[in-house]
Amino acid sequence: MKVTLIAGSNREQASSTQLTFYIAKLLEEQGFEAEVFSLYEHQLPLYGPGEAYGHEEVLQLSQAVKSAQAVVLATPEYHSSISGALKNALDFLNSEYFEGKPVLSASSAGGIVGVSSLGTLQGIVRNLHGLNCPEWISIGSDQRKFDENGDPADSATELRIRKAVDTFVHLIRRMYV
Repeated sequence: MKVTLIAGSNREQASSTQLTFYIAKLLEEQGFEAEVFSLYEHQLPLYGPGEAYGHEEVLQLSQAVKSAQAVVLATPEYHSSISGALKNALDFLNSEYFEGKPVLSASSAGGIVGVSSLGTLQGIVRNLHGLNCPEWISIGSDQRKFDENGDPADSATELRIRKAVDTFVHLIRRMYV
């Protein structure tokens, strides 16, 4: 089964992107195909009617999400919300891409936690008819450090992320098995 993970930062080496790659690694360890779609690497045009839907990067995003059985949305927390890059990407997608699919939300904040952005993401997922995972991932402050292997530097943070991913995997398997 395939999981598409959208890394919602347009900044190179963002901690939310590092978190996304770590989640992908955990999913692959459990036998899933994990495709990371980085909004830093895939610069999308601004959402709007017309030609933007035919833009190569928008088509790649659409295909990545449509072909997945589950989705992970990861964002930095900016001013108590999700990144503009992720919001822009989600505006190109409708319920056809999310309906009935399990979705895990994750955030990275400069402060202690980023739960405001997670609430925003879960509202968007509900409107797109996706199934919010009951667990979510929020890292902040020193929890945003990753080692040279891409693993969280803090063992308590690693355990929390693993628990959320395990819950997500359980949800996916209940949906498709």
